[in-house]
Amino acid sequence: MNGAESLVQTLVDGGVDVCFSNPGTSEMHFVAALDRVPGVRCVLCLFEGGVSGAADGYARMADKPAATLLHCGPGLGNAIANLHNAKRARSPVVNIVGDHATYHVRYDAPLTSDAEGLARPVSAWVRRSANAETVGADAADAIAAALAPPGQVATLILPADTAWTEGGRVARLGTIQKPAPVRAEAIDAAARAVRAGAGTMLLLGHTALRQQGLDWAGAIAAKTGCRFMAQMSNARMQRGAGRVAIDRIPYPVGMALTALKDVKQLVLVGTHAPVAFFAYPGKPSALAPAGCEVSTFATPAHDLTGALAALGAAVGAKLADAPRQKLDPPPLPRGALTSEHIAAVIGALMPENAIVCDESVTTGRGFFPLSRAAQPHDWMQLTGGAIGEGIPMATGAAIACPDRKVINFEADGSAMYTVQSLWTQAREKLNVMTLIWSNRAYEILRGELTAVGAKNPGRTAMDMLSLGNPDIDWIALAKGMGVEAVRADTIEALIDAFKTGLKRTTPFLIEVVM
Repeated sequence: MNGAESLVQTLVDGGVDVCFSNPGTSEMHFVAALDRVPGVRCVLCLFEGGVSGAADGYARMADKPAATLLHCGPGLGNAIANLHNAKRARSPVVNIVGDHATYHVRYDAPLTSDAEGLARPVSAWVRRSANAETVGADAADAIAAALAPPGQVATLILPADTAWTEGGRVARLGTIQKPAPVRAEAIDAAARAVRAGAGTMLLLGHTALRQQGLDWAGAIAAKTGCRFMAQMSNARMQRGAGRVAIDRIPYPVGMALTALKDVKQLVLVGTHAPVAFFAYPGKPSALAPAGCEVSTFATPAHDLTGALAALGAAVGAKLADAPRQKLDPPPLPRGALTSEHIAAVIGALMPENAIVCDESVTTGRGFFPLSRAAQPHDWMQLTGGAIGEGIPMATGAAIACPDRKVINFEADGSAMYTVQSLWTQAREKLNVMTLIWSNRAYEILRGELTAVGAKNPGRTAMDMLSLGNPDIDWIALAKGMGVEAVRADTIEALIDAFKTGLKRTTPFLIEVVM
């Protein structure tokens, strides 16, 4: 057994059975080992940002890591933006980064780079394998690190000679760290805070936004009169009929300040104190009102469901009293093709158990209210602000949950970062419907231009925010990637296209011309 074979077998034994890959020369022995060691589904992506985005989407839905296979430091560099998003989502990911053979590094060949230096900002754990004998143990440690609460990116750098040399040894996982319980004094302090009623808000993040956590938050609010909200950007929220509804802190600073203006005590559950996404002249960075007492009840590394259950018990809350959202989808709209009408189409037609990957940016800001009473579904967002994750995130989610419909809401500018992932969806025959909001502009930046107080923007500035001249032909792009596609420029056409897409079990794209 060589080092590469011991690595693959260790991954399989450790429960890592999917690898999103874009390999190069240094990784050929790992690629060959995939045939000799069964158990890993290897998914080819045509760009490393698609690899890392798919691994993030997979982890969010599977609650376990996939592996990535990346080619040397530059390949890792191409993956960093979506590894940043994965880090912010607290997704477990195991990166395998091939590199030059140990004895070749001193020759400073063109691909020689500081792979460790590139990996550290987005990784909680980084290691370079020293020889074939240690590769298996290194892989086991990487899996354990990725699974450590609250979920982390682990990067293992694999020099080519450690992969091809004989002497590899399979290693088994050691003890996997579990989420920590909250301390009794934290429960007591949070109980005192929520008993104050409407002046107190529970701010939820991470796994507190799964159904059990939301059930307890709803029950606590019903008992005490406190409020609860979700942080601004979330890895995964469980929403819809039969679940406890929750609002998010809005992105625009003015709206966020309004949402929080009456809060006197802010109790954090799996998140941090809310801040503005960017700095704006004359506006605050911290969103909690002046004089608000901010306390941390549970960090993302804690057992958040257990923490909320303990808090519920402390205040005498009962799950049966949690307010459940009734199924009440909006009627199908008529008239203009507006964001509000698009939201109504989504709320009316979303199928049960759908997975939404939302990289709408501007168009989708109003989608939440009209999908609140839709069929039960999971909703994933862009957590780190690095655009270009929506299409690959949907790809990974579809591989994690092949029996569920994945719906990707996608800004046209963001989609161009990782459009290659449509090809992967076609190759893998994934059940993904993509809606491209084709406004032919970086629409959010037009608003940001005003928000930051930029003076007298002229033709050059506006050209930098335009995606026209020429217009992007999304139908041609999708079909070139092997994906069925249609264009909708009226609300009636969107309704028909959405219904058609729901019937497909292979990739389907709708260009929604705004």
